[in-house]
Amino acid sequence: MKKLVVSAAVVLGVLCGGRAGAETAGELARHMVTAQIKAGIEKHIETEAGKGEGFYRLSAGGKDYRFKLVRVHTEYLSRLEAERHFACVDLVDEKGDVYDVDFFLAGKPEEMTVTETTLHKLNGIPYYAWKKDDDGNWRRLPIEGARPELLGVRRERDAFDFLYRVILPEIRTSARMWIPVPQTDNLQTVERKKLLSPKEPRALDEKRFGNRALYFEFGPEDSGKTVDVRYGVTREEKAAYADPNPDRETYLAPEKMVPLNADFARIAAEVVKDKKGDLVRARALYDHVMDEMRYMKHGTGWGKGDAVYACNIKTGNCTDFHAYFIALARSAGIPARFAVGVAVPSDRNDGGIDGYHCWAEFYAEGKWWPVDISEADKYSSLSTYYFGHHPANRLEFTRGRDLEFDPQPASGAVNFHAYPVLEVDGETVKAKTEFYFERHE
Repeated sequence: MKKLVVSAAVVLGVLCGGRAGAETAGELARHMVTAQIKAGIEKHIETEAGKGEGFYRLSAGGKDYRFKLVRVHTEYLSRLEAERHFACVDLVDEKGDVYDVDFFLAGKPEEMTVTETTLHKLNGIPYYAWKKDDDGNWRRLPIEGARPELLGVRRERDAFDFLYRVILPEIRTSARMWIPVPQTDNLQTVERKKLLSPKEPRALDEKRFGNRALYFEFGPEDSGKTVDVRYGVTREEKAAYADPNPDRETYLAPEKMVPLNADFARIAAEVVKDKKGDLVRARALYDHVMDEMRYMKHGTGWGKGDAVYACNIKTGNCTDFHAYFIALARSAGIPARFAVGVAVPSDRNDGGIDGYHCWAEFYAEGKWWPVDISEADKYSSLSTYYFGHHPANRLEFTRGRDLEFDPQPASGAVNFHAYPVLEVDGETVKAKTEFYFERHE
């Protein structure tokens, strides 16, 4: 049995080390993996890798694996039963495939032991699902026949509070920050409930796509401080919807990372050959992207929504899947557009959210049709659903690419706006960003 020791300061379900002026994350983030447990798991993997020629070794299904650590998910710590929990860890094998491995932990917070490891997902595709029982414990279920809410889908309507948190780095002279502002539309109602920040922001409007941002200016005295924006959200499930004025010119035009070139034109023509009608042709392109792409967040180049990268490398995250689809759709004369926000977990009611998620829409037969190809790729049983639907458990931040604000970041137009754009002392830096939610019962 492998022992994992973490600090006795850990209290399960409560965030330790709160920051002055910030909303307590325990309000929205029960069941989080704390920083101490994350560090403990990383140390455990490092120790075991030291015994295995630099690889973390794991045997499953009659096969031996040699892994390198990618990251420990810090969204939440799930309770299986008293003093038994699990955390999710991304490990990459020697071929570059990324496995989501569930680490099962036992014992009190001050001295937890790794009792079991199981392979949960391969490149985002799950081998099994989790279900929370009435007693609050989590159980594994076969993926076959699992209900949609166990696969990321809430139908009809959802309501939740959402917390967007940014932790500022060291600032020696000055800093500027732009964060996206989700807006109310026909399918989502957004109310800003609270803003906690060391400096007051001002609202900026992005003209081309109708987005909005909060713009901040900070000084050295704001180093290490936190910006929290909390929203109340109600959202409806999205299906195809009519639009008599789709602005075809805008949504057929190239973008910086979604160009229109001979390669995309050739591929699109081959895929839609002999297909009649834009709806049928869009479905052929949707299936092509699913068949060609693998969901893999490893290496360099992924996550930028670079259609050329996606076409050549054939791996990436949601941005890459949908950039490739949009490039092909536009090359086939089908207007298509991009949006980004978060996918709120459907199988639990609070905790952290694992980063942003993005999706797309295409225009055919007088309607915009929502698609989510990366999720369809993960859950093949939902591939028909995701061609024409987005579930209710989402929050859209912004729409479109190459966004222009005034004032504008020194780096130029914003590729897409999910995480903050932060400039510190004249340099663009990555801001530590955390998302939490609490569903309205």
